[in-house]
Amino acid sequence: MVFPKRKNLQEQQRRQLVIVGSKNPVKILCTEEAFHLTYGDGFLVQGLDVDSGVNSQPFGDKETYAGAFNRASNCKTAFPEADFWVGIEGGVSEMDADFTSFAWIVILDRTGRAGRAKTGSFFLPPGVTDLLKGGMELGDADDQVFSSVNSKQKGGAVGLLTRGIVDRRDLYRQAVVLALIPLANPELYDSSVNQ
Repeated sequence: MVFPKRKNLQEQQRRQLVIVGSKNPVKILCTEEAFHLTYGDGFLVQGLDVDSGVNSQPFGDKETYAGAFNRASNCKTAFPEADFWVGIEGGVSEMDADFTSFAWIVILDRTGRAGRAKTGSFFLPPGVTDLLKGGMELGDADDQVFSSVNSKQKGGAVGLLTRGIVDRRDLYRQAVVLALIPLANPELYDSSVNQ
């Protein structure tokens, strides 16, 4: 993977606006960090409340990916003057009787290109899985099982389960960097996407 040289890119670049399809501070911060790691400084990252168009707790890759794509696309519609639009959607998937947690990232840019990536996944404990099967969202289930408050805007399930070794920001930041690969290397990818 060849990323552009930061100094040359910064010299040519005006401050670019990145809109994240959420006001969740974890999603905004991980996006800001990923853009700065990939391209260097020169980005202003802002959150915008937009509809994901999927259930509040998406199940499976297809629905979770659709939520991320919809968030990025709805940001672009609401704020077309930005340079990048980012959708991050957390989901769960059933594997036998167990549930895993993960997220999809979709990034759109002004040229019509898209970058996509998925976070790593991990198994959820039975107490959380039971609440999910009962229709509860993962963040609410985490709060109940771990006696926490608003965990989805902090370390999330992964932070609680790893005792802070890996938190939601870490998990998402890496996937945002991975989603930027085709955008940072346009000569190597045909990365236009309809959905």
